[in-house]
Amino acid sequence: MTTWARTTWAHVADDDPFAIDHLPYGSAVLSDARASVVVRIGDAMLDLTAATAHTEHGALFRDGMLDTFLAAGPTAWTAVRALVTTWLTDTDFRPAIEPHLVPVDGATLRLPFTVADYVDFYASVHHATNVGRIFRPDGDPLTPNWKHLPIGYHGRAGTVVVSGTDVRRPRGQSIGEDGAVRFGPSRRLDLEAEVGFVVGVGSEFGVPVPPADFRRRVFGLCLVNDWSARDIQAWESVPLGPFLGKSFATSVSAWVTPLAALDLAWTPPPPHDVAPMSYLDERGAPSGLDLALEVRLNGQVISRPPFAAMYWTPAQMLAHLTVNGANLRTGDLFASGTVSGPEPGQLGCLLERTRNGTAPIALGDGSQRAYLLDGDEVVISATAPGRLGRIGLGEVRGRVRACLPDAGAQAR
Repeated sequence: MTTWARTTWAHVADDDPFAIDHLPYGSAVLSDARASVVVRIGDAMLDLTAATAHTEHGALFRDGMLDTFLAAGPTAWTAVRALVTTWLTDTDFRPAIEPHLVPVDGATLRLPFTVADYVDFYASVHHATNVGRIFRPDGDPLTPNWKHLPIGYHGRAGTVVVSGTDVRRPRGQSIGEDGAVRFGPSRRLDLEAEVGFVVGVGSEFGVPVPPADFRRRVFGLCLVNDWSARDIQAWESVPLGPFLGKSFATSVSAWVTPLAALDLAWTPPPPHDVAPMSYLDERGAPSGLDLALEVRLNGQVISRPPFAAMYWTPAQMLAHLTVNGANLRTGDLFASGTVSGPEPGQLGCLLERTRNGTAPIALGDGSQRAYLLDGDEVVISATAPGRLGRIGLGEVRGRVRACLPDAGAQAR
């Protein structure tokens, strides 16, 4: 058991969202144009690449990305976290470590790991029920399989982008209310507030990963906005799943919070009214997470979704992802799907929040939104219980930009 110091010589208050009990990892281009792995402490970052250069851990961070560190596994994860904690709390190390602290402001944060594969789930019973009621008002809102397995789709790893990256409005086919098929910019661009899980240690091809192995395989979590073009998605998802309506961009936060910082966030998930099959059985473990999300649109809070309400847990998602023998790779990212709660103020996307555009929300500037307009900025943040107070999981931020000119049309 780690003994947690309540103070750090780095002058960070215990109630700071990036206090000593958090220590999330990222990758940054510093003022000397050098890429480094960094650990956040308050408003500063420890340049871990430089600080560990002449230690036994130096090779883990030499290339400025988290990939090698992720693959090293739990023993290395624990050792480095303990080392960083000691460096930042023991004043004997201050002369050697303080020169490696740099301000967060002024640094360029990068995608901290190479995304190997990306899978997105549909794990909120409240989200799935609300969507079902919108599109199947006269039928059962949940499909017959929903409570038997975590539904998901395989996304596009190459368009996962770091927080702060602008997102271009996508083009695609859609069908109008008049039944005519059109091609053009999406008219129903949506946000999706999600939580993503970053795989550290890969697995053997053909061998499923049980829920009990979750903490041995998964390093930590980040925040996700799985942007969705609802009109393109609706037309193309017959009979297969999302494709162009999702693959244009998925934004993730720049900071990866290690599971080691979340010991107090684990909570029992909601009860299942359909007993999970044996490969999904977690045997009563407190495998849900008490995360409080917040969604802002142009600076205004429009939702506060609770992750503790998610029906399927991260460990069950991982077990289902691999039960057919699909192997994990370092840098795999799997996300929860839209996080929504049972209350109107807890809905994690505009599809639900505006009832598919039929009940627009009012913003503080007097405008209304059914779906996102060009220039809109979405910011998703979250907090979790920590040993010194609530820790902040950073944010995932993105601004919608107009489509690029249609080069094909101009050529014609």
